Amino acid sequence: MTSADPSTRLTDHSLEKQTSPARVLDVGFWGLTLLLAISAGAVLLWVIVQTAIAATPAIQEFGLGFLWGTTWNPVTNVYGVLPQIYGTIVTAFIALLIAIPLGIGVAIFLTEGFAPNWVTTPIAFAIELIVAIPSVVLGIWGIFVLIPAIKPVFSFLNTYLGWIPIFSGNAAPGNSILIVGLVLAIMIVPIIISITRSTFEVLPPYLRNGSLALGATRWETILRVLIPAGLSGIVSSVMLAMGRAMGETMVAAMLIGNANRINISWLRPGSTITGLIASQFGEAGRTQVAALMYAGVVLMILSLVVNILAEIIIRRFQNVE
Repeated sequence: MTSADPSTRLTDHSLEKQTSPARVLDVGFWGLTLLLAISAGAVLLWVIVQTAIAATPAIQEFGLGFLWGTTWNPVTNVYGVLPQIYGTIVTAFIALLIAIPLGIGVAIFLTEGFAPNWVTTPIAFAIELIVAIPSVVLGIWGIFVLIPAIKPVFSFLNTYLGWIPIFSGNAAPGNSILIVGLVLAIMIVPIIISITRSTFEVLPPYLRNGSLALGATRWETILRVLIPAGLSGIVSSVMLAMGRAMGETMVAAMLIGNANRINISWLRPGSTITGLIASQFGEAGRTQVAALMYAGVVLMILSLVVNILAEIIIRRFQNVE
């Protein structure tokens, strides 16, 4: 009777394991995903570096004064981007002010059994379709449908609430900061609904059942148990929506009016960084192109700050959980 050497069997087994198709597939998939991840980071870094290089002449000429300058004059080559920073932040704020309660409310309606599936399923499908509408179509809809329809509301706000600074002054007949905020809210609300809905759906069932078993009402369970438990997901959706609102270009370019001034009143025209770039890049001279690229760098820094704040807030809420 003969027996094989154990060390030989171990070596053969290891060799077979290393060359098996499954092992090769695992290593290949790992290498491919690593390559894709590095490529994504490299592309992002490439965009940032190239934008910064193109903006260098304007950075050298205008320095940090570009951030609080209020003049944008291609004739004299004097550029400042403060009205556009103000317009970008205010329009995103208005959009979030409308979209957050609406988005969270719809997500609760869709997930907490307020209506049968034959009602909630078409609603959820319609909400997802809004994301597929191109922003230029929403811009045209805003010009030809929303502005004429909402003009009486603006007149009412201006007449009866004009003592509030944001509704003061004469209401503009067409484009305004508030119109952009409304259309941006329509664009970002599906993001908040989709992520918040997914957050509520993956919450453990014992949270609902336990709360109801202890005698809490449905609304007490939603407000005191489910929303706090899903707060990190809700905050993530809001921050993602804010990034979309700040970076939206076509709607801002078509509806805000491109007025290079800081208007406290939301009923007056304004300007955003994306709208400025879209409206002037095609006919810009050399210095103006550099100034527009500088404005693009400012927008990227704003977006980066928002994302960092979002990450800090999400981690804080996760720690609370």
